Amino acid sequence: MTTDPLLTLHQLFSPAFPVGAFAYSHGLETLVQEGRVTTAAQLQGWLEAVLRHGAGWSDAVLLAQVSQGGDVAELTDLATALTPSAERRLETVKQGEAFAATVRDLWRADILPAPYPVAVGQAVRALDLPLLPALQLYLLAFASNLAAAGIRLIPLGQTEGQAVIRALSPLCEALAAQAMTASLDEIGGFSPLSDIASQRHEALYSRIFRS
Repeated sequence: MTTDPLLTLHQLFSPAFPVGAFAYSHGLETLVQEGRVTTAAQLQGWLEAVLRHGAGWSDAVLLAQVSQGGDVAELTDLATALTPSAERRLETVKQGEAFAATVRDLWRADILPAPYPVAVGQAVRALDLPLLPALQLYLLAFASNLAAAGIRLIPLGQTEGQAVIRALSPLCEALAAQAMTASLDEIGGFSPLSDIASQRHEALYSRIFRS
């Protein structure tokens, strides 16, 4: 019996897939405590910047490069170098390790431990999954997890949070299409507020997230 590849992708990016994404806020906890993100509109704006100019875009390019045959060791080094803080490095490395271990156990695929987008790219290639929907769902899952963090931190109502995710869906679609053909020369981004927030997070008086 074979499974529709789209169902496999939905399983890989489901909140139930054990990568521990719920434990990380990507620096959002800092911004909420500092009063910089206090509304649904501000959360949406911050998420749009992170998707377009930060880890969302760079992760999508890395994922596409690996799935299309890029050198895993080289792209692992690049993915690690792109993390602007110790906690962001922890976030991508630990999620990637958990993702790779689960894929190996369930599908017996040869997936090496690597930062999260590199691990996902390996799975897409090893399991012969369609790249465009993989990119779309990866970005949507990324935005959804951080929106869920915002719902808890600000706090927001569930409907407000879902409205943010819905508003960002077209951007996830557009970025996925761009990443399909992007070169590594296009991987750079600029989201300094998010980067500084991730660096300041470890010094917060109280924290409920790991980043």
